[in-house]
Amino acid sequence: MARARIENDELGRARLGDGTIARVLPSAYTSGYELDVDGTPQSHVDLDDPTHLHFEYVARMGAVIDLLRMPGQPLTAVHLGAGALTIPRYVEATRPGSRQQVVELEQPLIDLVRTHLPLPRNASLRVRIGDARAVTAKLPAGLTGAVDLLVCDVYAGAQTPAHLTTVEFYQDAARLLAPDAVLLVNVADGAGLAFARRQVATVREVLEHVVVLAEVQVLKGRRFGNLVVVASASPLPVEWLPRLMAAGPHPAKVAQGAEIDEFIRGARPATDGDATASPKPLPSLFDR
Repeated sequence: MARARIENDELGRARLGDGTIARVLPSAYTSGYELDVDGTPQSHVDLDDPTHLHFEYVARMGAVIDLLRMPGQPLTAVHLGAGALTIPRYVEATRPGSRQQVVELEQPLIDLVRTHLPLPRNASLRVRIGDARAVTAKLPAGLTGAVDLLVCDVYAGAQTPAHLTTVEFYQDAARLLAPDAVLLVNVADGAGLAFARRQVATVREVLEHVVVLAEVQVLKGRRFGNLVVVASASPLPVEWLPRLMAAGPHPAKVAQGAEIDEFIRGARPATDGDATASPKPLPSLFDR
């Protein structure tokens, strides 16, 4: 009943290039608003408190961002996939003065979000429209080797397109990263975690140091959910790991070292010649 109620109270909607409908809806479960695309909740935004990260995987990303550089230090960030700009808003709120670039395929989505969920006027954020892989390859030369944070959270409906899951894609993206920068990837998968295992293997083919954050049952492959892959060319500070575990959301699990070796055992990195899109969740997953 709650979902039916908020559908009647929607702030606005837009038709995307693939014919699906994006809507901005007041959340029925917490303060703020949700961006819904074709029945799939894509983002949550609290305009009064941009540090309120409602979705579990986004909160896990926020916990990693909090550990980058010195507290409050501005970052240079690139976000592939806009959603409702939840993470860029978080970076702006917690790291004032950060320079951020967002790559999004759908201009109507950006227009919808800017109209109904406006950004702070002083935010230093540029949105570039186009395919994430194509635009990443054409970003200004000044960003090469200068990006502190790269977030990959690209979905077409409820799936990540195959061409954004490959070794070649991550190689193109990794050229942007400073030596001690961090890549964050949102990976959605279900029972068995075949896609997630392959994604972790793919990322580690490009960036040696990898940890995975997830809810315990998700990481065990017992239910569909989101895993956050954290990767860097440099060793991740050892003090990060207990802090990430403590940060939650709980129950939390941080897989590292030998656990990553075991997690990807037998998984072949995805390439442009054999990659697949992420699995599509059942619609009932979002009946909260």
